[in-house]
Amino acid sequence: MRNVAQGPIAWRSELWGSPLRALATMALIALLAWIGFHIVDWAVVHAVFRPDADACRAVKHGACWGVVAEKWRPMLFGRFPYEEQWRPAIAVVVLSAVTVLSAWPRTWRWWLLPLWVAALLLFVLLMRGGVLGLSPVPTSRWGGLPLTIGLAVVGLALAFPLALLLALGRRSGWPVVRTLSASYIELVRGVPLISVLFMASFLLPLLWPAGWQPDVLVRVLAGLTLFVAAYLAEIIRGGLQAVPRGQTEVAMALGFGRWPVQRDIVLPQALRLVVPALTNSVVGTLKDTSLVTVVGLFELTGALGLALGGDPVWRPFYLEGYLFIAAIYWLLCFGLSRYSVWLERRLASAPT
Repeated sequence: MRNVAQGPIAWRSELWGSPLRALATMALIALLAWIGFHIVDWAVVHAVFRPDADACRAVKHGACWGVVAEKWRPMLFGRFPYEEQWRPAIAVVVLSAVTVLSAWPRTWRWWLLPLWVAALLLFVLLMRGGVLGLSPVPTSRWGGLPLTIGLAVVGLALAFPLALLLALGRRSGWPVVRTLSASYIELVRGVPLISVLFMASFLLPLLWPAGWQPDVLVRVLAGLTLFVAAYLAEIIRGGLQAVPRGQTEVAMALGFGRWPVQRDIVLPQALRLVVPALTNSVVGTLKDTSLVTVVGLFELTGALGLALGGDPVWRPFYLEGYLFIAAIYWLLCFGLSRYSVWLERRLASAPT
């Protein structure tokens, strides 16, 4: 009760505790009210919500949300065939459902791995087609939200085991393993992601035998995975270093082997300590998927360019389209941040 009572008192003291603070608070409230009034006036009061380009042009000081009503399908699904867009919609729902299910600690069981394999196979089946009566769709026509979610989820799922091995390798007592792990991490972290994507898309095909080249989406996914793994490895290594060395020494003195100590004692504590940093890396990876546009893959932001760039009727309303895409990114990132807070509290209250 004491802490609850101190909250409002602290806020009143911080905002109104002196004449100068009260003046600053009133000025800030007035500024926020002025900004809020103009935003509501532009986005709601004078906005056009129906897909009518003439009505949008007639409004001088209002948003044209009709562009979203008219172009939401190409924005979300890119160049995927219009009549087949139910397939990427189901694919996104399946992959998102498995991801949300995996975020619940009670589901961290052995059956989660085969469930992921089945979900990924279903995702590829729906997107690619060519079987079960589904018309084939090349990866060059994949885009929008399914490509963004697919690259982020699959890239992170593949990068995390590699990052775990790199983090353990950098702390290894074997000089060769430690040197190779550190060299890989420093090399990858020393170049921007866009250069990795360029190399994966344009340089790697020159090194493969003629007539056998991986699909561009596979190459980009491999580059993204290798890049993200280097950053995750350093985050995990920071958590490993935060675990007191005495715990390892005591466990080994009691007869535990080196790998059981890492698996059952060190890693659970290390990963618990770096949940905020891991979440930050996941959010960054989700947003970094927008860079694949430079190699010819059109995720959410690229799909927006395709939807409006070739249509002179709706091209003037890029701002509303970008705000729509930004709202999707914000919802995804905000959901990840709230999950991180929830997971931290749950792990903190769990018995050690």
